[in-house]
Amino acid sequence: MTPTKPFSIDRDTELAVRAILERVATDGDAAVRDYTNQFDQVDLEDFRLSETRITRAFEQADANLIDSLKLMATRLVEWHEQELPSDIELVEADVTRRQRFVPVDSVGIYVPGGAASYPSTVLMNAIPAKVAGVERVVMVTPMTNLSDEVLVAARIAGVTEIYTIGGAQAVAALTFGTESIQAVDLIVG
Repeated sequence: MTPTKPFSIDRDTELAVRAILERVATDGDAAVRDYTNQFDQVDLEDFRLSETRITRAFEQADANLIDSLKLMATRLVEWHEQELPSDIELVEADVTRRQRFVPVDSVGIYVPGGAASYPSTVLMNAIPAKVAGVERVVMVTPMTNLSDEVLVAARIAGVTEIYTIGGAQAVAALTFGTESIQAVDLIVG
């Protein structure tokens, strides 16, 4: 068996990503808009996907797709409910010790775009957050090749805040927040 090669990023890539992060932290929406135009050749006025677009995708989706994604969602909920930790309380010699598990307030999920569609990524990242009690689950995904399957999965998983941006600028927007995108506590994808 061949050992896996350690993951590494060349210095030029690291510097380019660092510059994107810093510019989004400083310039907010303007930087996200510029980078989305530069990398995806999309000029977005509003990053947030309309509820109408999400509803239309769901209404037009094949019933078998919806049923399959709902089954997957049900199985994921059942699995992740089993993983929920329990609060602990120990009273000993008039001393009470407690350990409480509290979900973060918000999670951002990154769903790749491109040549393939990843509805499973939506479910496998959004559902554990929802099961854990996270109130706000935000999805970012590039506008290029945005698939209805991804939007259907988002609806099934309870994701209501979707932004059509990708790349390092999307991660930066979730990290630092912008004028139109509130920062999140944790990013997965």
